[in-house]
This record gives sequence, structure tokens and C-alpha cells, in this order.
Amino acid sequence: MFGSGPDTGHGNSGVSGPLLIPMRFVWPYGGRRVFLSGSFTRWLEHIPMSPMEGCPTVFQVICSLSPGYHQFKFFVDGEWRHDEHQPFVNDNYGIVNTIFIAREPNLVAPSFSTETLGRSNMDVDDAFVSSEPVTTVSDADLEVSRNRVSAFLSRHTAYELLAESGKVIALDVNIAVKQAFHILYEQGIPVAPLWDSCKGQFVGVLSALDFILILRELGNHGSNLTEEELETHTISAWKEGKVYLGRHIDGNARSYPRCLVQAGPYDSLKDVALKILKSKVATVPIMHSTSRDGSFQQLLHLATLSEILKCICRHFKHSASSLPILQQPICSIPLGTWVPNIGEPNGRPLAMLRPNATLGAALSLLIQAEVSSIPIVDENDSLLDIYSRSDITALAKDKAYAQIHLDEMSVHQALQLGQDANFFNGQRCQMCLGSDTLHKVMERLANPGVRRLVIVEAGTKRVEGIVSLSDVFRFLLGV
Repeated sequence: MFGSGPDTGHGNSGVSGPLLIPMRFVWPYGGRRVFLSGSFTRWLEHIPMSPMEGCPTVFQVICSLSPGYHQFKFFVDGEWRHDEHQPFVNDNYGIVNTIFIAREPNLVAPSFSTETLGRSNMDVDDAFVSSEPVTTVSDADLEVSRNRVSAFLSRHTAYELLAESGKVIALDVNIAVKQAFHILYEQGIPVAPLWDSCKGQFVGVLSALDFILILRELGNHGSNLTEEELETHTISAWKEGKVYLGRHIDGNARSYPRCLVQAGPYDSLKDVALKILKSKVATVPIMHSTSRDGSFQQLLHLATLSEILKCICRHFKHSASSLPILQQPICSIPLGTWVPNIGEPNGRPLAMLRPNATLGAALSLLIQAEVSSIPIVDENDSLLDIYSRSDITALAKDKAYAQIHLDEMSVHQALQLGQDANFFNGQRCQMCLGSDTLHKVMERLANPGVRRLVIVEAGTKRVEGIVSLSDVFRFLLGV
């Protein structure tokens, strides 16, 4: 297909040069026979690529290239192909992928294991391995990136998050907890603002955590709250007793905030993000009042970090180079919670459970570890599923919460109940690789409904860590 072209580099055929940098090329889309060719072979030599152990759909080869600009393409089962997920141009030889290798001493060749690089199409959606060398981010690049993100968020307001049309579901504090439980389940929402008609204002939020605490209280021996009382037990009554209950649950005598964390439509996106982070909540209601004393509130929107992250991704989509940290693999930056390596001091532990663990143990871990989700793994710590706080509302189906014992139902059975109820929408486990760039992770987290990504080892799906929306914003804002 290709004729001879300019020799802009050296392949792996032994040709020496002033400086050769080993580069790993990966074709992760399957095939029977896969070859690599490019400007560094004058488009004459087809370099065989080998399937990776444990990942027969992923082919790789390492070539030593000189610094500069190179073009390459893959020859798959007799057909020329290019990788649409890597940089490409339309050249004299058709559409070809491109790579630029800088001549700088701080560049190091990637040293990822085959397990980190390879994957099957069932493992991590849309994952690919960049053939570019990995660089370490400097303090200056980190400061520049954070300043630019902060400046962007400070210039834009919560008003820009408002959709042209939509609905926000709010609950009256005087309705029964049981009814509220069913409403959240039927509407498929994990949280709802609370309206107090006597005060004429919004006074709080009812979340999945409330139902977790309620179910735990129902399961306690000698509990004053029975299933029958849920018929008449109001949200207001529950909120009044929550502080006392919380002191017994977390053991720290921590008082839950009584005031509603909210923002106005003209508050900056940075202020909204910081309120979510500092309050450790999933959403902040956007309120507007036409009176000076703040009465006659109008609920406009429920702001989330996902929406704000989407604004960042959209703004910097065509100017990603202005944020140097975006191209850093997440394994090279202080982001998320990771399983510690042997010999490393234990930081914040990564909570994981086996599928046969009891639902009561899972709910206790969610509260004690102050996390929103727990990876469910097998005996090899390979990811099977994930249990999140919001999954608790699936127990509203057919009043399942009144028929189970938390210490007798397994996590697997609880998740199966949610699947039987068609409660879970979309892909359950959103995953990424440690070698994925921050940019790619941010784009995936900006999708609606995605609050965290489980970092896995490709091929085995062994859990290596977890990165959440909150983690990304703490890193970007330096808080």
C-alpha cells in the first residue's frame, strides 16, 4: 500500500542513532495477525505484533525511535487500520496515527507491565494505551493548571448549570418516611430537598444515607422505630432524632448539620464546588429568593460536581495543552485512594468486601469509612460489582426492607434484588486504568450518574484503587 517515504526515525531493526527511546505500540482491538509499519521503517517493513498474555485481543510491540515526528499505522488481517483514539492526520498515505518524541532528559520510557497495558473489550470501556513517553508533572505546571481551572470556575456561575427545561423533586417534611422511601425509589433519584410548609422554606435534604441509618435502626434489638411506625413516622421526626442516633453510630459524638447547604444562581462554580466538598454532600440546591430576607425561596436546580466537571471539560476541550496536568497518567499524581504497595505506609484504607458479606456489614462500612461506595471483589481482589449508598433504595420494592434481616442478606443478594427490580440503569461498574490520563478520567466522570471510577489492573480486573469526583476536584483546586 505504501511506498518509500522519508526516514524520520529508526525502527527496532538494530539501526543505531544518536538517541533512541523505546516506545510501546499497542493495538487493543483484536485480530488474528497484526503488524506495525510507519515512517520509521520507511513504510517498507511490517513489524509483527504479539498478543499479550491473558489478553489475546491486545497486540503490542516495542520499537526504539529517535526523537522527532513519526507516523504509523496497523496492518490487521490484511487491512490497513488506524487507532481513532490516538492522534491521527490525513496524509499522502491516507489516515495515519502520529507521535512526537521530544528530546528532553526528563522523559522516561513507559515501563508498564503487560497486565497494566492489556485488556479485553469487557474490562475497561474505551481504554487504550498511549504510545507517548510518561513525564512527571512539575510543581510549576501543577500550579499553572490549578490557577487556570480556578480562574475559569470563578468567572462562571451556577446559573449556567440550569437546564432550559426539567424537574426537581422536593418532599414535604410532614410526609411519612416510608412514603418518601418509595418516592425516591420510583423516581430513581438518590436525594431530594425537604420543604417545610410552616416555615415556608427548604430546610434540608433527604438522602440515601438517611435510609441506611433508618434500616440499621430498624435492625437494632430494642429499637424504638418499628416497620409499622414508618407508616406515621414523618421525615421531620426522623431529622429531629438523627443527631442523637448519629452520635451512637459513628462513636464520635458528631453533630449533623442542621442548616441546609445551598447556593444562589449567581454564586461562582468554584464556590458551589467548594461547598459540596466541605459539606461532604452529593448535591447543593440552587435557590433564588425575590425578597431581601431570603423568604419565598424558589428551588431552581440541584447542582453536582459532575455538571461542574463537564463545564471544565467542555471549556478546555480544544485547549487541553493549557492544562499540562491533563496528560498525566493518574498513577503519577496524588489522586484517589489506592491499595498500598508492599512496604508502603498505609494511608487511607481502601474498603472492599466479598459478595458473601452481609448487607449489614456493607452498610456499617459505608458509614464508618465515610465512603459512598464499596467495590465487591472475589478471592483474588478482582472486581465483581460495586455497592453504593444509593442502591439501598432498591429495597423499597415490594417492601423488601420489612422482610429482610441485614445480617442474613448478603451483598450479592441485595444487588440481585436491585437488578430484578430493574433499578440499576447502565453499566454498574465504571472502571479505568492507572495508566489512563487525568483528561480521560475527567471526561468519564463528567457523564451523568458516574460518581467514581474503580481503578483496575487490565486483564485481571484486580482492584488497584478508586477515584471519585470529589478526589478530582480536591486535586484540581488544591484543597
